[in-house]
Amino acid sequence: MTQPGPGSAAAAGANGIPAAMEAFSRLSDMWGLSTDEQITLLGSPGRSTFFKWRKSGGNLPNDTIERISHLLSIYKALQILLPNPNAADSWVKKENKFFDGQSALDVMLGGQVADIYKVREYVNAQRGG
Repeated sequence: MTQPGPGSAAAAGANGIPAAMEAFSRLSDMWGLSTDEQITLLGSPGRSTFFKWRKSGGNLPNDTIERISHLLSIYKALQILLPNPNAADSWVKKENKFFDGQSALDVMLGGQVADIYKVREYVNAQRGG
């Protein structure tokens, strides 16, 4: 499967959608995220705004770009820690002792940037970063 990869959040892909949103869409597919989970991870924009971003882009708020950046960092770190792509992609939904039995996704769905960052710090610490 194609990796989301980095990419300039400000740059637009071939279809005019910001590269960050394209990468987030691919990551969402690989992690098997529902629409509601995607919306929460992006900072709870209105549903119509979310679907506009997915379809044609638009200006992503800085908060949304920061969230996507953290999520892509988590993705990349998992690919390094767990070279099996299926294991790396399914890790976010597995219970974790560090998160008091919650999955990393459960933590990130708290809705705050700090929730996503907590998972990023944990994963980076596991890979020695």
